[in-house]
Parts: sequence; structure tokens; C-alpha cells
Amino acid sequence: MDVYEAVDSRRAVRAFSDEPVPKEVLERVLTAATRAPSSGNLQPWHVFVVAGEPLAELKKRATARALAGDPGDEREYPMYPAELPSPYLDRFSAAAAQRYEALGIERDDPDRPMKIAALNSGAFGAPVVLFCYLDRTMGPGQWGDAGMYLQTVMLLLRAEGVHSCPQVMWTMYRKTVSRIVGVDDGLVLFCGVSVGFEKESVPRLRTGRADVTETVRFIGV
Repeated sequence: MDVYEAVDSRRAVRAFSDEPVPKEVLERVLTAATRAPSSGNLQPWHVFVVAGEPLAELKKRATARALAGDPGDEREYPMYPAELPSPYLDRFSAAAAQRYEALGIERDDPDRPMKIAALNSGAFGAPVVLFCYLDRTMGPGQWGDAGMYLQTVMLLLRAEGVHSCPQVMWTMYRKTVSRIVGVDDGLVLFCGVSVGFEKESVPRLRTGRADVTETVRFIGV
């Protein structure tokens, strides 16, 4: 797959089939992703690949928390700023409305938060979830490195015909995740990435993007 095609076809898929992702595909992708850029070559990411019975148990525990109305564990970092000004709030609101309407959850549904949490905690049916952690001593630069690493992983997955969905939501259940993967307090959960083949029977959603003129300026070019 051409790089441009991989970038264009990458979407946050929220409905996966139960078809397993071959281990050799995951190994090939994660081996190639080690070439992702990393300031000072620190390579600060720690990745745990969870599937099979351990993932089923994790989904079960996290979904039970979601359906019980559990607000989740205390956040170790904010998902978004406390106040989002325009145009960021506008983009966020539009995407959120599209995203969950496509999954059959209406905006005025009183059970909307619980339904959204339950879908997320089930990893949208994905057979594999990658959990990315960083050492607590790392700073903003290394968090940026982890983002570039995960983007590299997701593009390589597309080259293999596999889809993904990055989920910061897993930080809400970080203690449950930690018990399954066996990490200590020296690592902080950045996010999970659900991985699998897209479920064909579900409507596909492609959220809009700001025009390049809104986000890019050419100077001296």
C-alpha cells in the first residue's frame, strides 16, 4: 500500500469483526515501527499486546465498571484542556455527534454516556488491543515521541489491511488494565489502540478535517 493511501484510509474504526489478527502481522508491524522518530533515540514507549483470554477478561471487568456507572480511575493527565475555545470545540462537537450517531446512540439519549463507555470498554469488538505506557520520568517531548510511534504503527497496520482505533478512554480504567498486563506504578498509561479487521455490516464513518489553509502557513516557500 502506498504511504498516501495508508494515510488516507486510516480511520478510527469503531466496529471490528472477531477475525483474529495473525501474530506474525503484529510482530512485523511492531518491528518495523521501531524506526519511528524518537528525540535522542530514547524510544520511551512500552507496549503490551493483549488478546485472547486476557483481553476477554479485561473487557469483562472494564465493561462491568462502565455499566455500573463507575466514573473511572482518577486521571493521571487531562484528555483535553479544561476549556476548549473555537475552532477546537466546534471540531470536537461535530465529530462526537457524527461518531455516536453512526453507532446508533442519539445525542439526547439519557443513557448515552453509559452506552458510549460500554462500547469503548469492549474495544468495539477488536480481537487485539495494544497498550502504550511511558516511564513516569518522561516529559512532553517523549509523549510526542509516543504519538509519532503509534501513528507509525497505525499506518503500518493499514499496509497490512488491518484497521485500528486509538482509545485514551482506557486511562479511565487504568488500574484494571494494569492488573491484566502486570505493570507497576513506574509506568503511566498513555492510551490503548484497538486492532482488527473492520466489521463489514456497520456503516462507515469518516469525520471531516479542517482545510489545510486553516492549519498550515507557508513562509518563504
